[in-house]
Amino acid sequence: MKRTSNGWRMALAWLVAAVAVITPAGTAQAADGASPPPMADGFGLTQVGTATGSPTNFHLTVTTPEVSGEHPIKIILPKGYYDNPDRRYPVMYFLHGSPDNPTQQNYPALTTSDSMITVIPNGGARGWYANWLNQKTVLGAQNWMNFHLNQVIPFIDANLRTVATKKGRAVAGVSMGGFGAFHYAQVRPDLFSETASLSGDIDFSVKSMDLRLAVVASLIDAESVRCGAVAGCDPSKSPYRPAVDSDAAFGSPYPVFNADWRWNEVDPSQNMKKLVNADVGVSIYVGNGGGNPLDLEFWLEGAAKHVKNSMDALGMDYYYVNYGDGSAWGEHCNGGHNAGCWEQDLRDLIPRLERSFAS
Repeated sequence: MKRTSNGWRMALAWLVAAVAVITPAGTAQAADGASPPPMADGFGLTQVGTATGSPTNFHLTVTTPEVSGEHPIKIILPKGYYDNPDRRYPVMYFLHGSPDNPTQQNYPALTTSDSMITVIPNGGARGWYANWLNQKTVLGAQNWMNFHLNQVIPFIDANLRTVATKKGRAVAGVSMGGFGAFHYAQVRPDLFSETASLSGDIDFSVKSMDLRLAVVASLIDAESVRCGAVAGCDPSKSPYRPAVDSDAAFGSPYPVFNADWRWNEVDPSQNMKKLVNADVGVSIYVGNGGGNPLDLEFWLEGAAKHVKNSMDALGMDYYYVNYGDGSAWGEHCNGGHNAGCWEQDLRDLIPRLERSFAS
């Protein structure tokens, strides 16, 4: 009975969202022309304080039973959003990397679109866009996927003039967020028409054991251990404190007697078949780290190639850019795992999403 009850709650939440899209709550306007628009609580989200920023570029903070703590959500509206109260806009959900947060996502490219809304929800320093296996760590509840897919999306649809359909949504992400973008599209292809990975951790298979161990390092706070051995480094400033166990998010990462089956279950490289015939456009952007193994991008290039091979084997259509050392990709891109390259990725991706939404 509990499963049936939860299912009805989910259906009711989405029904309310659909109704809200055509009611005044879905046509929020800036209250005084100089402030962010009012947003109504709902879908398990409760706002803390007031939104800050401009009418078209602001962030609000929410709490949710799904994830402990307070969570910023950054929203970027098209410049002409308030000019035509009848116009609706598609939405790109942009997932940040580790250990960033939404307020740090200040890529100029994100403010260039006049035809879509951008929403950047908090994913935590190491939330990994997943419902964790262990909900009883010192961090408390860690149901990031529930937070984003079951709460943030209907909350946005209820409060803003969105195109509240699969065709009107895309999910893209950087680094950790690249994993999240592919994972969410694979879990819920009914929600998104496009997904994009920008230097994403999109291979959790044993072929990319280095990426698995990077996830584990964020969980156990290996940064504090490293910092403790470096003169002048303060372990207390690690963004990954406090440490949790290595199995907290996805169970055992070690491929012994199939102990790592949960990693394989969420591994984008092994689940591209879920997007076959799902009408979801796939984009991958990656560099080579300038050939430097100390740059994470060096390893992510291999992960991207594994996903490309999987898509080729499935006969999938996709958009793939390997900009190598970045010399031909933009003046601020050196092929590494950095914002200079991601800004250029976004300048290529956003016009493509706009064309896809308009088609």
